[in-house]
Amino acid sequence: MSKLRWLFLLVTSVFTLCMGVQAMAQTTAASLSEKQKSIAVIAAFTASGDLDRLKPALSAGLDAGLTVNEIKEVLVQMYAYTGFPRSLNGLNSFAGVLHDRKARGIKDEEGREASPLPKDMDKNAYGAKVRAQLTGRESDMSGLPWQVFSPTIDAFLKEHLFADIFARDVLDYKSRELATIGALVAMRGTLPQLQSHLGISLNVGLTPLQLQDFVNLVATQVGPPEGANAKEALAAVLKLREQK
Repeated sequence: MSKLRWLFLLVTSVFTLCMGVQAMAQTTAASLSEKQKSIAVIAAFTASGDLDRLKPALSAGLDAGLTVNEIKEVLVQMYAYTGFPRSLNGLNSFAGVLHDRKARGIKDEEGREASPLPKDMDKNAYGAKVRAQLTGRESDMSGLPWQVFSPTIDAFLKEHLFADIFARDVLDYKSRELATIGALVAMRGTLPQLQSHLGISLNVGLTPLQLQDFVNLVATQVGPPEGANAKEALAAVLKLREQK
């Protein structure tokens, strides 16, 4: 084989390999990872209170590579959106799943703990900054009717949800938003909040194709009605963004 022929084959092989890697990267970017899918499904069944479907979803999440502490974090976050009863039921179910898996000789990774928060942290200011960042604003929202009507709930949102919870670094913002939209799509009467958090999901780096993957996931694993709601909400969010 001549040197010229050998060089041609080498260049062709490298080009083909690069194209293959690029195609794989594009496919990955267009889809949610198995861990991300598990977060959304676990949140959905926690929110709906469907413990019979939650338990296998918890096992599937562990099998997909989520750590024990990451799943705990999802279940703890759920109380801010679904209330303590749903969150506590989810945590009790998870404890049972871990016990059964341990009895079968399965060793699940515990994972890292959340970093400690500064003792002098101004939670109101921190939460306002995080909320502004998530919603794509230069400064935090203010003067909305519900804020004027109940400053107390606004303070709770900033100081507790967006400070106490979102400051915990066991999960990143993408994971937290997947948990949130997973919960909201499983509940009734939360379409405005679902649309808002689908928009936030885009703000924190999830792509439209990944959110379409979320819609398909909901339709196939949670239920057709929930999938239809997710599809309607995402279409409205994407249409609004196109008009801006």
